[in-house]
Amino acid sequence: MSCHAARLKPMDYLILKTIHQSAAALSITGFFARGLGHFTGAAWVHGRPAKNLPHLLDTALLLSALALAWTLRLHPGNAPWLTAKLCGLLIYIGLGTVALKPGRPLPLRWLAWVAALATVGWMVSVAIRKSPWGFWA
Repeated sequence: MSCHAARLKPMDYLILKTIHQSAAALSITGFFARGLGHFTGAAWVHGRPAKNLPHLLDTALLLSALALAWTLRLHPGNAPWLTAKLCGLLIYIGLGTVALKPGRPLPLRWLAWVAALATVGWMVSVAIRKSPWGFWA
């Protein structure tokens, strides 16, 4: 925890960070499962829970990220790794949209899905290392 986290008690910060990490893990797992479901023709991917739950998880993920950034006084100007994560997020969203939207050629969707998973893996490494290079640092 940074000395800038003085806005919250250490336990509050830990809870907020745990919420963020848990939402990230659940969101990534959900994306992986939905991709497999789409590619194998599973009916559950067209159900209401599969369509709505990702939005709830991603909202919790985004709100906890904003709360952590505010608490730690981080912004893209003073944390290059945060800028990298935000750029990665835009790429991940674009690739994920291509991967999970029917009507596009299957090889393109597979490639986009794998690339989205690689992108999110890199984003996690950026968060862990606090370096824009992530696992390449």
